[in-house]
Amino acid sequence: MSDQDFSGIPLNMLPSGPAEPLPPWITGVVQTSVGSVSRIATTWDRNDRRGEIKARISDRARMAYTIKPGLLAVGNPTAESPVLLSANYKLSFDILRRELAGIDAWILVLDTQGINVWCAAGKGTFGTDEIIRRVRDAGLEKLVSHHKIISPQLGAPGIKSHLVKKATGFRVKFGPVEARDIRYYLENGEKVTPAMRQVTFDIKARTVLVPFELSIVMKKSWLVLLGIPVFFGLMPQGILFHQAFSIGLPVLMLFLAAVLTGAALTPILLPWIPFPSFTIKGFLLGLLPVGMVHYLTGIYATPFDSLYLLGASYLAFPALSGYLAFNFTGCSTFTSPSGVTKELRILLKVYAVLLPVAVVLLICYKLQIWGIL
Repeated sequence: MSDQDFSGIPLNMLPSGPAEPLPPWITGVVQTSVGSVSRIATTWDRNDRRGEIKARISDRARMAYTIKPGLLAVGNPTAESPVLLSANYKLSFDILRRELAGIDAWILVLDTQGINVWCAAGKGTFGTDEIIRRVRDAGLEKLVSHHKIISPQLGAPGIKSHLVKKATGFRVKFGPVEARDIRYYLENGEKVTPAMRQVTFDIKARTVLVPFELSIVMKKSWLVLLGIPVFFGLMPQGILFHQAFSIGLPVLMLFLAAVLTGAALTPILLPWIPFPSFTIKGFLLGLLPVGMVHYLTGIYATPFDSLYLLGASYLAFPALSGYLAFNFTGCSTFTSPSGVTKELRILLKVYAVLLPVAVVLLICYKLQIWGIL
C-alpha cells in the first residue's frame, strides 16, 4: 500500500488534510467484525527517532507529538488476542509498539491530550471515562472474546476498574510498569512479578529529562539574559559597555550556573543530595557557584567585593536553583502530591522574604556604584 492509498483505513486514523501523507507506522489494515482496523509497524524509522529527540528537548514539539486515538492492530490479532491500553502521546505509543514485535495484539489508544500515561492518569485523561468511551467506540465487545483490557501499571491512579467493568463488561488488568516487560508478561500467562511492579527512577531516567527541563527554562529566560547586562551597565550618564561587560557578564554566568544546578545537576544527583525537599536540594547546590565566586573575590578583583552584590547573589541564585529543582517534582517518583503541596506552601513563604531582600540589596548596590550610598 502506498503512502497515499487510504483505502480500507479507518476514518479516525486518516490524515486531517488531503495533502497529508499516511503515517509511515501504519502498514496496512486488518478486516474485522467491527470494520477495518489499521495495522501498525513495530519498528522505528528515522522519523520516529527524530521525533523522540525533538519531544525530549522541546516543550512545543512534545505537546504536538500525538497520534489519533482509536483501535490499532499489531501483527494479525484475533478474538483471543490481548487488548493493550496506550496514551496518545506518540513517544509512549512508540515505545509500546516497539516491544510488541512478533506479538499479535490490539492497542486501544486513549485521548490523553498528548500526555504520557503516568501524568495523564493523575489528570484523569488516562482514566475511567475515557476507557469506557473508547471501548464503546471501538465495538470491543464484538471484536474480542475474553473481555479483558491490559493497562500499564502507571495508569492505575486514574482508573476505577469496577466502573469500567460495570459500564462495558471489560475487566481492567494492570500489567508491568515498563513496556520492556510486556512481552514476558504476555508470554507467561499475564502474571506480574514483584520486579515488574517496581518504579525505578535511576540516573539514566533522570538525565533523559534534563534537556527538556533546560529548554523550558531557557525559552523563558531571554529577557533576563538581556536585562542583566543592561541593569549593570546602567549609569547616570547612560548605559556603559564596560560596566555591562565587566559586571554584567559575571552575574550572567552566575545566572546560567544557577539554571544548570537547579534544572540539571539537582535532578541527576537527586538521591545523593541531603534532605528530602527538592527546593533545599537545589538551594544547597546553588550555593556552590556563588561560594566559588566569593572565594575568587578574595584572590582576584571581582565585582563581588561589594557586600551588597555578594549578599544579593547568595540569596537570589540559590533561590533560583531551588525553584527549578522544585519544578522537577512533577517528573519524579521521589514525591507525592501531599508532599509537593506541603513543600510549595513553605516555598512561597520563604521566597516571599528572600526575593524582596535580594532586590533591596541590588538597589543598594546600584546606589553604591553611583556614589549615592
